Amino acid sequence: MKQNKYDDPEFFAKYSRMPRSVEGLGAAGEWTAFRSLLPELRGKRVLDLGCGYGWHCRYARERGAGSVVGIDLSAKMLERARAATIDPGIEYRRGAIEDAVFAEGEFDVAISSLALHYVDRFDLACRSVHRWLAPGGSFVLSVEHPIYTARAAQDWHYGANGEKLHWPVDDYHREGPRTARFLDDDVVKYHRTVASYLNALAAAGFEIDEVSELTPTPEMLEADPAWQEEMRRPMFLLIGCAKRAE
Repeated sequence: MKQNKYDDPEFFAKYSRMPRSVEGLGAAGEWTAFRSLLPELRGKRVLDLGCGYGWHCRYARERGAGSVVGIDLSAKMLERARAATIDPGIEYRRGAIEDAVFAEGEFDVAISSLALHYVDRFDLACRSVHRWLAPGGSFVLSVEHPIYTARAAQDWHYGANGEKLHWPVDDYHREGPRTARFLDDDVVKYHRTVASYLNALAAAGFEIDEVSELTPTPEMLEADPAWQEEMRRPMFLLIGCAKRAE
């Protein structure tokens, strides 16, 4: 299933008001952890899968990337990305991640931020990215954590007074689509286990360098008490891996 919720005017308007949409990477809670997994970008050819507003594309160029290609299914997302980009070194293309076609070894780095949990066949996406990367290339991705996606409700279990008692986990090993509510709309996400994510990457030929479940740092907890919730259950899974050098 290839969803394009973001081209719905009402949905896009709501998304546009989210802090990460307004303020960029600095307002994305997982950005610091994601950035720490990135390799040296200077001179690299970078691919961004599900580029959205193009924040990561522009960051890559700021860090010296030689060229960047960002793909996204949403015309509205790409319109916003192009409006915010004055850089001939960045190219935006419209299309689904599942349909993308690139040459073997065309890129040195592939990144994907919170997009691949919308893709049904993660294993096929991994094989494609592996083929598009040059030997020794890096793949850095983030998805919603399987603890978070296991139940479609994606919400706490509340007490009689509305207190958050615990985060329920059920049907963890039943992989597949979940119809979740996001911005007051139904959105289909694909749940898979941590093992499935890691094994699919390994089967495609990647070596896992680092895995993060975004444990809040003392600085994060002091700056924003809301991070205390992330100490109770993980919301993000981030993985840094590399294509084996030949």
